[in-house]
Order: sequence, then structure tokens, then C-alpha cells
Amino acid sequence: MPTVAYAVVHAEPPSIFLAEDLELLHRVLALEVVARTDAALLGDHAEDIRESLLEERWGDAAVAWIRAMGTGIDVYDGKSVYGHDDLPADMIGAQLQFTRLFTDGATAIESSRSR
Repeated sequence: MPTVAYAVVHAEPPSIFLAEDLELLHRVLALEVVARTDAALLGDHAEDIRESLLEERWGDAAVAWIRAMGTGIDVYDGKSVYGHDDLPADMIGAQLQFTRLFTDGATAIESSRSR
């Protein structure tokens, strides 16, 4: 099963960015979020951010951007991407019966149905 890295930029409205891995995601954030910000909005941080970007220190650039903008970015790595082959529609009923929700209360469900 493939995985994905993603980030949520807590702007208004929030933005979500997806990438194949964390390394690529850092570059995406650098280009699509940090570098596309008007330098005037970054104030005294603009020069440090430019330098970090040119030196390919993506994390430093993002941290400086977060401080300058006051906008949080949450980054997640290694989340599974499900496909139809991973969860076939004709098997969902069989899979559900073995989940915690159904195994803990299976007896109660069956007895309430028989009433």
C-alpha cells in the first residue's frame, strides 16, 4: 500500500498539500507556500527566509515563515493511501465483523436482533 506525506497550512481558508514523501513535501511547502509570500508581509524575516530557501534549508525557511506570518503548518508523514484493491466493496461486511467495535459487542447486537 503506498503512503503519502501531507501538510495542512492553517490559513483562511486552510490549504492541504500532498506529496509522495516527506522530503518532497518540504520542497513543495518551500515553493508553494513560503516562496509565494509577498516579502512585505514577512517584514524583517524576509531576508533570512530567502537565504534559507537559496541554501535549500527548507525546514529553516518554513519555521521562519511560520514565525513571521503567525500561521501554523502541521506536517504528517507515512499515511496510507487506500485503493479499491485494499478494501474491496464486496468484502467490507466480512471485514467489519472482525473490528473491535463488532467483536466487543457482538453478543449484545445478536441478542437485541432476536427480540
